[in-house]
Amino acid sequence: MIKKFLNLGKQPLANNYLTKNDLKRKKKQIFYTLEVGFNTSNKLVSITNTVSSKKMFANDYPYRSSMSKTIITSFKKLAKKIVNQYHPNLILEIGSNDGSFIKNFNKKKSICVEPCGDVAKTTKKLGYQTYSDFWNLKLARKIKKKNKNVDIVYSANTLSHILDLKSVFKSISYILSKNGILIIEDPSLLECLKKTSYDQFYNEHIYVFSLCGIKNFIKKFGFEVFKIETLNIHGGSLRFYIKRIKNKEIKINNSVKIQLKKELKFGLHKFSTYIKYKKKVEKSKKGLQRIFKMIKNQNNKIIGYGATAKSVTVLNYCGIKNDTIDYFMDTTPGKIGKYMPGTYIYIKGYKKTLIKKNKYCYLGAWNFKNEIFKKEKNFIKNGGKFITHVPFPRIIKN
Repeated sequence: MIKKFLNLGKQPLANNYLTKNDLKRKKKQIFYTLEVGFNTSNKLVSITNTVSSKKMFANDYPYRSSMSKTIITSFKKLAKKIVNQYHPNLILEIGSNDGSFIKNFNKKKSICVEPCGDVAKTTKKLGYQTYSDFWNLKLARKIKKKNKNVDIVYSANTLSHILDLKSVFKSISYILSKNGILIIEDPSLLECLKKTSYDQFYNEHIYVFSLCGIKNFIKKFGFEVFKIETLNIHGGSLRFYIKRIKNKEIKINNSVKIQLKKELKFGLHKFSTYIKYKKKVEKSKKGLQRIFKMIKNQNNKIIGYGATAKSVTVLNYCGIKNDTIDYFMDTTPGKIGKYMPGTYIYIKGYKKTLIKKNKYCYLGAWNFKNEIFKKEKNFIKNGGKFITHVPFPRIIKN
């Protein structure tokens, strides 16, 4: 049974950035009610109103993992670890995006799965075996006909985007070798609740995973988590190392026990925890609105830093539009010159001169705070201030 606990209001598709022509034609955006629920049986947390994958992941999908130095570094370290520890003959990545991870592997030993055609072209051009399609059993069978069993299946911030998790793990079980390893990483539900980062919920993030939930679910497919790594990426993520239960050669690492203890102590298995979270989110909304109102009443301009999908949730939930934030800055080519979904805030290409002209920046990309603060040390040194809602609404002065 799924019990709803959070309503983030009417939301547009988080990556559906608008062009000038869209505004001129008064193009109707797709809106849906963003509600989040807790499954009392398997302990999974998910949004309850979903949007078709084909509408979300079209050929003009703007996200590029290569735009973040933090992610690139993380991928390189993991790739090196995989090669040294598991020596895979064949690795498959589900949601390969622009190839930031798979580029660290031999082309002859790698397979890419990426449904967004424009992004999939990147790995195709580089010579990687690439399938521009959605991950399911039909695709798994097609790949297996051409290749031997896969030793490593890797997926970062993708499996949580797929509504039919049964199909996901059934397909992985079909293609993975007898002693193969599945590695997935996604935002941590525990960190989401601790940080009150409700912007982890949007149309693409159908699930936000916890060990409590994922271990119950994958057991049905003969899988178990044998190791967990905690990451700072995306505001706090978990990297799950998963094996077949029948594979007794790999022992369960103590990290699994430690993570489960943390989650149970916090109460991720209890519905009452999510009711408390709802109240914290509502308080966070009011606090952020007060900060913006105070700054605008002092006749100060506010710009946005990082036109992220996460910030779309926050801005639409809090009713913050282009009369409050003058514009956003971003480095992603597919976003520059467009407008934020639902709020119509214009997005400019990042320039140092732009940030120098302003005193207040709303930190849309708060999950890359450390990387951004290093980059903007002079802005901060000269009195520039960032606004954030994580872990609570505040103005960061240094």
